[in-house]
Amino acid sequence: MSDNRQSLSDLADLTNQPAPVAATSTVLAGDEYAPAAPVVVREPMPLREQILDKQGRAYATGRRKDAVARVWIKPGSGKITINGRDQEVYFARPTLRLVINQPFGVAERDGAYDVVCTVKGGGLSGQAGAVKHGISQALTKFEPILRAPVKAAGFLTRDSRTVERKKYGRAKARRSFQFSKR
Repeated sequence: MSDNRQSLSDLADLTNQPAPVAATSTVLAGDEYAPAAPVVVREPMPLREQILDKQGRAYATGRRKDAVARVWIKPGSGKITINGRDQEVYFARPTLRLVINQPFGVAERDGAYDVVCTVKGGGLSGQAGAVKHGISQALTKFEPILRAPVKAAGFLTRDSRTVERKKYGRAKARRSFQFSKR
């Protein structure tokens, strides 16, 4: 028992001792043991470059399911053209138009850019997701400062979910054929 008490009191004495000075710290005059924390100066992250083509447009490719969208944006009145048609004509459902306009809402740039895009493959929902992905990528190329809010909203990540393929011996991907007792 006395050994434990002795060792505990020794530890208490050790905590009262001044700490040794580290090699990276600076010692001030008059303070024998005054460790100063090393100062780490971080430079701000370098801003990405604006990437534009010869016509002053930003280009990006968006993908979702089987759909691939090629998107060009330039400053304008907010007109969105998909495969040569207006967005109200191509995407008749309001929910799909809402999906397409989400990146502009997050970036607070509603009506600031004209969008021209061609989209191939997949259905309407996949095409709308591909256009949204392409607009988000193109926005960050036109205005690199917008990368943080668009990325925080999750629009720069490609949604890789696709339909599972049909397997042999099955009616669909996982569904078995109907069981028949006789």
